Amino acid sequence: MSTAAKILVDPDRKAPHPALYMFLIAPFGATSGYTAVCVAYLLTQAQVGAEAVAGLLALAYLPQTWKFLWAPVVDLSLSRKTWYGIGLAGIVLGILLVGSSPLTQAAMWPLTLAVLLMGTASTFLGMAVDSLMAHQTPEHAKGRAAGWFQAGNLGGGGLGGGAALWLVQSGGLTPQMGAAALAGLCLLCALPILWVSEGETTADSVPPPSIAQRLRDTGADLWSVVRSRNGALAMLLVFLPMGTGSMANMYSIMASEWQASANTVALVTGTLSGLISALGCLIGGYICDRMNRQLAYVLFGLLLAGASLIMALAPHTEWHFIVWTSVYALITGLCYAGFSAVTLEAIGKGAAATKYNLMASLSNTPIGWTTALYGWVFAQAGGRLTLLVELALTVPAALLFVWVFRRGRERAAAASGV
Repeated sequence: MSTAAKILVDPDRKAPHPALYMFLIAPFGATSGYTAVCVAYLLTQAQVGAEAVAGLLALAYLPQTWKFLWAPVVDLSLSRKTWYGIGLAGIVLGILLVGSSPLTQAAMWPLTLAVLLMGTASTFLGMAVDSLMAHQTPEHAKGRAAGWFQAGNLGGGGLGGGAALWLVQSGGLTPQMGAAALAGLCLLCALPILWVSEGETTADSVPPPSIAQRLRDTGADLWSVVRSRNGALAMLLVFLPMGTGSMANMYSIMASEWQASANTVALVTGTLSGLISALGCLIGGYICDRMNRQLAYVLFGLLLAGASLIMALAPHTEWHFIVWTSVYALITGLCYAGFSAVTLEAIGKGAAATKYNLMASLSNTPIGWTTALYGWVFAQAGGRLTLLVELALTVPAALLFVWVFRRGRERAAAASGV
């Protein structure tokens, strides 16, 4: 922290209930759910190829992969609430543009640009919530806050995916009207921002630090996380292809192989998935406050791959599609809560948006490339082999992390003479 500024914390100010973060982050999740479930299903029904749809989904993660590059802008300028409003406005515009785009093979590039706009705007909204949460959550409650936060993320995904698809397929709305309804729901989810404070404030009597000083402080703060043992382990953990939940991006494409109807896809991979994942997030947050958070994440990742394995071996019927996608959604909630708990533990406060989104960018890298890989495998060999690929990626990743984790502990013990 710069010596040129004094940060004041009001001792009487209570941390906001973490449930508020669930609502605030919901529009962020809605953008990914809208693309992965509603748009993907409608494109598939319009006879757009599986590889093209999977490619769109992979590109949708591009802003999430590189957002750490512009995260310092949020830390160094404007207020967190202002950035939240900017991100929300971009999300609403992006949803309306995607909803008005023709869902055909010929219109894939304009549609991709609209999806990228929506995803980029969501990064600014997400950064604002990340920073608010990091600055106002006490150490002992980071797992709990992570659970509520990710419940909103994945619950918003169900809202953006299932609810939007249901409105179009069964509610009699056009895609444009469905998009408008989703945009309106996102605006409602933003109302709790009125009851969340900015957190620490700078004393009026102390001149604010210069931009150069603030950049140096941000860089030093980020480097302190990268060079720490806990920070380095967290970065490795979230970068590995484990616990990504990216197989869920394939369910709309794979649904016909399990004879799943449009209503089933809308309900199970959208609305129901969001609710089940939200429950998983709350359970995962509770677990992460009661055991080593990094090892909890590894455990959750192995459970997730196990669900894909059982789905691959089970009969390809609509009933099994419902059961195993729901189990996958529950465990995905555990994984996402684990990610946020590990990240909050590693980054502390300071330049929270920059540090959190460095971790988020690392974690979104495997989501993007595994989605593209699953799309290619599905086009070549079908759903069963696609599901088995997740297990083939997860087990080596888990073994690698556990080995590095144990080696790090042994070295730390040896250095301390224990």
